[in-house]
Amino acid sequence: LNSAIELWQGPNNSPQKMRVYSEDGNARPFRAVIETPYSTNTVAIKNTDVDYPFTAVVDHTLKNVDGDPTVSPAQRLAELGFPKKIQGRATHSHQCDPDTQSVQIVLNTDGCPLDARIEILQGPSHNKQVLEVQTEDGENFPFYAIIDTPGDKNVIRVVNQGQLEFPLSVDVRPYVETPDNKSSDDEDIGMRWS
Repeated sequence: LNSAIELWQGPNNSPQKMRVYSEDGNARPFRAVIETPYSTNTVAIKNTDVDYPFTAVVDHTLKNVDGDPTVSPAQRLAELGFPKKIQGRATHSHQCDPDTQSVQIVLNTDGCPLDARIEILQGPSHNKQVLEVQTEDGENFPFYAIIDTPGDKNVIRVVNQGQLEFPLSVDVRPYVETPDNKSSDDEDIGMRWS
C-alpha cells in the first residue's frame, strides 16, 4: 500500500497531508480520523503505486462510543492520557506488548505546525508501515489513527521532523489486546471498527 491523502479546504488550501506506506495492506491497513473543523472539506486519496491497486473508504459519519458527537477520538484520547512531549528533531519509541493486536495513536500540538513520521517496526530496522503526517495546525487538525500490530516485537517510533521550536505531543495506547479484546483501562476509547 502506497498512497497520498490530503484534506482540501477550498481552492489552494491543504491543511493536512499524509503519505502512507504499508508492506502488506491486508495485514496492516491504514485507518485514521481526519478532523474537518471548518466549512467545505474534501478528502483526496491517491494511489502512488500504479502496480498495486487498493480499496479506500471515506465515511463522514463518526459514532463515538460514549455517544457525544462533539468529542473526537483524538480529543478523548488526549484528555485521558499523559501524552509524551517530543521536541523538534527528536524521536520517541513505544514497545508494544505481544498481546496487543492494535494500538491507537494521537499526535497534536498547541496550534503550531505538525510534521511527523511514524514508523511501525518489527525486528531491527524493518519498517512494516510508515506514515508521514503534516498539518498546518496540530491543535485543530490532530492526527488520530488505529494501527494494527500483528505478531510480536512491534515498535512504534515517532519522529518529530519539525523545527526545535515546534514540539508535538504523542500518546500511544493499546486498542485491541488478544486475551480479552479489551482496550486499555477497560474503557472504550475512540470509536469501534466493524
